Amino acid sequence: MARLPFTNDIRTLRFLAGEMTQGDLGDQVGVTRQTIAAIEQGKYSPSLEVAFRIARVFGKPLETVFQWEDSKD
Repeated sequence: MARLPFTNDIRTLRFLAGEMTQGDLGDQVGVTRQTIAAIEQGKYSPSLEVAFRIARVFGKPLETVFQWEDSKD
């Protein structure tokens, strides 16, 4: 399976937020722990709404949490 064209710093941000669990973040965002795990691992692309909710939990701009890798093949 191909990786998505973006990366994220969710794991690092969770660690810096007192080692927040994936489940805790999911509860705050309104998704499951499994969804957070898949997003973190780059296996699932979140909706724009979920991406903004994740960024808001950490008090960070969207571009700080998610980075787009523009591959010009």
